[in-house]
Amino acid sequence: MGKISRRLTVLSARIRERLANPTYLASASVRIDTRSLAAFRIAAGLLIVADVLLRARNFRFMYTEEGAVPQSLAMEASADGAFSVYYFTTSSTAIAALFVLTALVGIQLAIGYRTRIATVVAFLLVISLDHHNPLVLSYADVLFRFLLFWAIFLPLGERWSIDAVHADGPSRDGVTSVASAAILAQIVFMYFLNGYHKTESDLWISGEATPLIMGLDNTTFLLGDFMRNFPTMLQYGGLTWYYMLLFSWLLVLLGGRARTALVAMFVGGHASFAITVRIGAFPYVAIAGLLLFLQAGFWEDVKTIARYASIERLRPVDARGSLERLARSVPVFQLSTPVPGWFTRSVYGVALAIAVVSVLIVPALTHMPLAEFVDEEDGPADRIEQRAEIVGVDQPDWSVFAPHPRTSDQYYVFPAQTQDGGQFDVYNDRELTYDRPYEELQKQFDTYRERFYMSSVRSSDTVAASLAEHLCSNWGADRNATITHVNVYYVVEDVTLESIDDPTDRDRDKERVYEHGCGDHEPREIAPPE
Repeated sequence: MGKISRRLTVLSARIRERLANPTYLASASVRIDTRSLAAFRIAAGLLIVADVLLRARNFRFMYTEEGAVPQSLAMEASADGAFSVYYFTTSSTAIAALFVLTALVGIQLAIGYRTRIATVVAFLLVISLDHHNPLVLSYADVLFRFLLFWAIFLPLGERWSIDAVHADGPSRDGVTSVASAAILAQIVFMYFLNGYHKTESDLWISGEATPLIMGLDNTTFLLGDFMRNFPTMLQYGGLTWYYMLLFSWLLVLLGGRARTALVAMFVGGHASFAITVRIGAFPYVAIAGLLLFLQAGFWEDVKTIARYASIERLRPVDARGSLERLARSVPVFQLSTPVPGWFTRSVYGVALAIAVVSVLIVPALTHMPLAEFVDEEDGPADRIEQRAEIVGVDQPDWSVFAPHPRTSDQYYVFPAQTQDGGQFDVYNDRELTYDRPYEELQKQFDTYRERFYMSSVRSSDTVAASLAEHLCSNWGADRNATITHVNVYYVVEDVTLESIDDPTDRDRDKERVYEHGCGDHEPREIAPPE
């Protein structure tokens, strides 16, 4: 205990010293090592490719006119004037080509070829795809858009890239700029605001939130069921995460191995989410963002560990040679008349200043009681948010599992009646019953994006009508049946600490969300079976 106490005292003294040193806060705290930028760039490019491949599994259903989300519905669900290259076509072939193009740009970003252009194009294609179907989005998509947006202003191709091979002269060791501060502040802002929201819930303060979340069958998967057997460990883990969020500003304030340790804790938290809670790509996007906090000391430690472990083959000699060979095979583009440096710097500075004020400062002020004037209707914040929505960089409230975590399991039943009087659950493809369709409710959704989409179905009659009409037209095609009516039911099970392992002990409530008549049939209720 004495050794731990001495270390805490030293750490406290360092924090006080750095708080008293504005020069340090203005430089070292927001300095990003160019190796960290390169690692982030590679991760971002791979995330784009993975996202395209995963979305392609629901290509016809989610992204074409023949599916449940035609372009008219996507545009209605998006902000007015939202930008999307997909809005220029309804051709399935053209949409598939844009999918392929997005994946190729992701690869270009990962290898760092014409990196600045690749980052801008990747950002535009990502927001285009998000606006092409906003009904399947999650906080992962929002965070990724922000990270790509701020990355436009950073030299992602400085290291480990084709651009670095083509460049004349050595790479910089690190970057300290308004842009580096902005992207780090974006991540801290997300964490801290989420933690702030959680302070409103006694479940988070007491630690009971995590065991309850792990008891939700329609959210947990993989090791989620196993972790339910350790409620005390989950409780302490949830409390640790809660306080990590509230003290996330230490990600910027700390330096050296202390910062590395805190980054490792956040990475470990997200890794645990990835194998227990089906929340999409959020853990992977967050981990990509956390790479930016790794300082020069971390990379030197990695080199030292590799040297002492006698794993010299992990040194990037072979990778550098492969990169150089690849760089020689692609052209180097240069303008015949170079753009004046002062002009480039001026445009960059103005654009960055507008971005910081609009995307970070004004949204942050809306959460401060002393600045309520900026959040009034049609005030500065409202007008800025409307413009930010067009390019998908409007700050949300970052209320992931907050302020109050959901304590109910949910599943869907779609009663449908055929022309001959038969009744079926067309969503779960079974005889009509309101019992659980699966013991593990995650199996009700083919992909995690379908779960987000079903939340949109539940909250919007327009979305529910589009899905119901799609089922009317397509469900009976290969079953020699014609559907005349479809209802949408939402079944809720209240989860308590006592009923986590036994769904039969839960209170269950059925809510009819929507009634639909196929073709010329008038909508009507399909009574539950006795």
